[in-house]
Amino acid sequence: MRIGLLGTGPWAQMAHAPALSEHPDLEFAGVWGRRPEAAKELADLHGTRAYDDVDALLADVDAVAVALPPDVQAGLAARAARAGCHLLLDKPIALTVQEGQAVVEAVREAGVASVVFFTTRFQTLTEAWITEQAGQGGWFTARAQWLGSVFTSDSPFATPWRREKGALWDVGPHALSVLLPVLGDVRRVAAAAPGPGDTTHLVLEHTGGASSTLTLSLTAPPAAAGAEVELRGEAGVTRLPEGAEGAVTALVRAADALVSAARTGEAHACDAMFALRVTEILAEAETMRRRSAG
Repeated sequence: MRIGLLGTGPWAQMAHAPALSEHPDLEFAGVWGRRPEAAKELADLHGTRAYDDVDALLADVDAVAVALPPDVQAGLAARAARAGCHLLLDKPIALTVQEGQAVVEAVREAGVASVVFFTTRFQTLTEAWITEQAGQGGWFTARAQWLGSVFTSDSPFATPWRREKGALWDVGPHALSVLLPVLGDVRRVAAAAPGPGDTTHLVLEHTGGASSTLTLSLTAPPAAAGAEVELRGEAGVTRLPEGAEGAVTALVRAADALVSAARTGEAHACDAMFALRVTEILAEAETMRRRSAG
């Protein structure tokens, strides 16, 4: 499968380009970026071609991986799908429900495969844990904390869209990607309240009958940063293991999933439709958080 990369920022440099370069079933065919000089630099580093015209890249490949801000990703993802390209997208799929719906509609109409890179879902240990707990059932409640220090440390990910949208939209998708397959869809966002900095506290009711609480932040002190998920139910107490694999390895597995979905026609659990549902929950929570903040 010939695949192109849209984006040249830190995530593209650290994860996407290395993963596409080393994947045995992919031909890394080219890079397009909003800054042509950055696209050339990244392409030269990985022995591929830089494209000045995004449509020329879409015409030359079977699939694209997108490493761009979500508001930019949404429009280009729909454009790529309409060009017949399978999609390896990042979370969140979009920053509005309408934009997410447009991506899903384009994927459906074009009949292309889609996989959205929720990192935890593509790490071996954590994926196995999620599958096991989903099969176990009987969960009463869950507690998730996803705390980053993007804005309290010298991080390359302190990007404009993260400053605008905060932890709810950046790390919220990670927490939801773990909770939804285990507890079921969110029936109702029962509460959404602000905390220190960009911190958001959520209370969710799930279709499986359980409730969950989430604390999400990108402004935690570096010493307090980290992610944990705890489930309590009939089977007792269990906690999400720490993923031992890095982002590149996880992204290679996400690319595996895209290749499989494209070959078989079977949708992956983390496809554009799932990512749209995550966006719908985030949008509902954001509205409630604003009301709570006054």
